[in-house]
Amino acid sequence: MSITSTTTNAGRTILLVDDSYAFRERLARAFRERGFLVWTACNYDEAMEAAAQQSFEMAVVDLRMPGKSGLELVRDLKRHYPQTKVLVLTGFGSIATAIDAIRLGATNYLPKPADADDILAAFARGEAEVGSPPKTEHEVPSLARAEWEHIHRVLADCGGNISEAARRLGIHRRSLQRKLRKRAPD
Repeated sequence: MSITSTTTNAGRTILLVDDSYAFRERLARAFRERGFLVWTACNYDEAMEAAAQQSFEMAVVDLRMPGKSGLELVRDLKRHYPQTKVLVLTGFGSIATAIDAIRLGATNYLPKPADADDILAAFARGEAEVGSPPKTEHEVPSLARAEWEHIHRVLADCGGNISEAARRLGIHRRSLQRKLRKRAPD
């Protein structure tokens, strides 16, 4: 493993867990360029094995991986290594999975695509939110946003199978395909 260090991040450790080799290695290179000591894993088992051998300051975990999910990895990393700050990354973002990740101990949650700067900013925001007083006002998502998130959650639960997701949602497959082509509402 080649390591480049800088004075600001020298000695900081990070574990990157994603089943996409290209994405994982691109992130690893970006973090190494920022002076981090980087370990990578492609699934739950490799990540837990790496965590047993090395203490990590931070871990970035993909939500959907073959085998055990990223949420299971968050739970077990926080149970065995509570000092590790965990960020969940996913291409299938929804409020429900974000809440699940935070309840299991994740510092923050970030939708893909994300780069090293986005990830570091999300860690910083997550740490700042832990010590801040609870907010009294909550932004309520629009009905369109809630529908979009629900559709994507069901689609993710169906492993991307549009026909099965349409059946579970009680709508026609073509209607679901039209909804999926739309961007997320603000």
